[in-house]
Amino acid sequence: MIVYPAIDLRAGRCVRLVEGDFARETAYDADPVDAARRWADAGAAWLHVVDLDGAVVGEPVNLEAIRRIRHAVSIPIQLGGGLRLREHLSAAFDLGIDRAILGTVALGDPALVTDAVESYGDRIAVALDARDGRLAAQGWLEQTDALATEAALRLRTAGVATFVATDIARDGTLAGPNLASLGELVELLGQGVIASGGVGSVADLRAVAGVGVDGVVVGRALYDGRVDLAAAIAVATEVVPA
Repeated sequence: MIVYPAIDLRAGRCVRLVEGDFARETAYDADPVDAARRWADAGAAWLHVVDLDGAVVGEPVNLEAIRRIRHAVSIPIQLGGGLRLREHLSAAFDLGIDRAILGTVALGDPALVTDAVESYGDRIAVALDARDGRLAAQGWLEQTDALATEAALRLRTAGVATFVATDIARDGTLAGPNLASLGELVELLGQGVIASGGVGSVADLRAVAGVGVDGVVVGRALYDGRVDLAAAIAVATEVVPA
């Protein structure tokens, strides 16, 4: 299992939200490059970068910060937030991003997803951001009736190899991951599930690894010092799924 330290960008800074609520923001690094270097130096194999402003307005906003992060570290980066047009994907890959995560557009424009997968293969991932099993869109501000499981099956058929599954109600809360929903996705898809939301301890990492996900995004717990990245990586390497 790969541990993905999260770098969430808002107005060029590294921040964390609670349950996706922009009114419940904590700023951690004025320069997100500092966070990127810190996690890379601590042994991270990947970074998970999200353009929060881009997710809301529907197009990338923090491109300069993303460019600087890319130039500062050599490890792979996956990027989400506001990637809704073919030109957005092209720009991201031109910056040197290794994997692009589609969110809102995956619900409303399946043809773009198919086209993106045909062009970029497994460099395309889809975010499954859900409340009570139903997907949210537009930076989590718009709730839909679409079931995450049904969307995942449809998108896997379209060739999507990787899904980032976030339980919005747990994101940033440190309350523990939603193991039941993650287990359901792993059973449904087999491989390619990255868990996100709720990790607050090393015990949570052991639990989520045991479900059989391929990766886990960790944010606030790293920034608050509740989880040491080196310890997290050791756990992720050792735990064998049940």
